[in-house]
Amino acid sequence: MVELFQKGGVFMWPLLVSLVIGVAVILERLWTLSRASINTEKFFMAVQYTLKNGGVEEALQVCANTRGPVASIFHAGLSKVGRGIERVEKAIEDAGTVEVAFLEKGMVWLSTVASIAPLLGFLGTVSGMIKAFEGIARRGDVEPSIVAAGISEALITTAAGLSIAIPMQAFHNFFVSRIDKLVIDMEESSSALVDSLLDLGYEEETKPNVTEVRRHGSGAMVDNSRKAYGL
Repeated sequence: MVELFQKGGVFMWPLLVSLVIGVAVILERLWTLSRASINTEKFFMAVQYTLKNGGVEEALQVCANTRGPVASIFHAGLSKVGRGIERVEKAIEDAGTVEVAFLEKGMVWLSTVASIAPLLGFLGTVSGMIKAFEGIARRGDVEPSIVAAGISEALITTAAGLSIAIPMQAFHNFFVSRIDKLVIDMEESSSALVDSLLDLGYEEETKPNVTEVRRHGSGAMVDNSRKAYGL
């Protein structure tokens, strides 16, 4: 492998840098997206159960104790319940924008590596062919031994560039599909949350003297709701 790298010429170094960047982004995205994925249906049922039986404060605790973008936008929306549904929807929209940006973090680097790697390989191919023809020009004769080094460099860089670009593009497409699924879950679950709040009578802005939501045994209520739905 080291010998092939050396025969590939100078363009193998930028290809190596591209590979390192791509692998780093892939590992980071795998870890991040795996943690962002939860059972959205069970989580929504837990929040809905807690809203009905314990109130907004306890539902906020359920969200705070759950990882992922869906829990984050739920927490942002529920924290604005006292200011009316319009503020809830605005908070969910703003939080959703932030979460989508976080999910897409690093994707541009992966796309860049997938695009640049084959181009670097082709550039190495051109460099190798130039060396081969220069050898022919110096000797004035075409012999396999003269052009072998240049052609070898050309083929090695081309193979290296494609070998890097293909898996990078595959992982990029995989991550895009995962992110799209998470975004759809965020949209559907946030709409369901707003509908639930409307059903529970939270459509109007809370007045200053309204009695506070029950808070006794909030920790127990949160624990029971999470256990009941396997969270």
